[in-house]
Amino acid sequence: MIFIQLILAHLLGDFILQPNSWVADKERNKLKSSYLYFHVLIHTVLSLIFLWDLKLWWVAVLVGISHFIIDACKLSFQNNQTKKSWFFIDQALHVAVIGGVSLYFGEFNFDFLKNQDFLKITMGALFLTTPASIFIKLLLSSWTPVTEEEGNIQTESLSSAGKYIGILERLLVFTFIVVNHWEGVGFMIAAKSVFRFSDLAQAKQRKLTEYVLIGTLLSFGIAVLAGILIK
Repeated sequence: MIFIQLILAHLLGDFILQPNSWVADKERNKLKSSYLYFHVLIHTVLSLIFLWDLKLWWVAVLVGISHFIIDACKLSFQNNQTKKSWFFIDQALHVAVIGGVSLYFGEFNFDFLKNQDFLKITMGALFLTTPASIFIKLLLSSWTPVTEEEGNIQTESLSSAGKYIGILERLLVFTFIVVNHWEGVGFMIAAKSVFRFSDLAQAKQRKLTEYVLIGTLLSFGIAVLAGILIK
């Protein structure tokens, strides 16, 4: 319960009650920004309100102090190139502190690590990420369509977008099967067909179309097989 209460306070304080002007001022003035201290104070007060127990005042203070330290480090070390990375590091550290507090109060235990179903699902999900991507890439390596002029596929796309789309679609298919919602798999196939193959039809590259079709069927097939075996 404490974990949920503190997470709610964090979401409210870090996103909803923090205007963009405060963020800009903190990034510009760093530790000299008065908004940094207002922000920490808001987090402390919100934590105390959501806990709704004066005996736990020290928890709210601990959350506030840790929030200041984490935010101060982020503001001191981040730059334009590392801002995105520091955002995720910052959020992960805040959640880790809240998780540590919850662990102190005995809200969490690690018995789930002994649960065979949990371990099997985790194993299947991990396999469907990078390992499955490498497996599919190797299977398709001899069929990679190339152009005569440049020796590469003539398509414009985001960097590594195909890899991450494949991972996400396999994880979604796997999830649908594990929770016994096969209709979700049909929805995924239909959505992929509409968005992907309409683009390929416009490109008028038969080899590329066949290549993508084989890759898609392999990706879905591996996800379905993994879901069936795990289930």
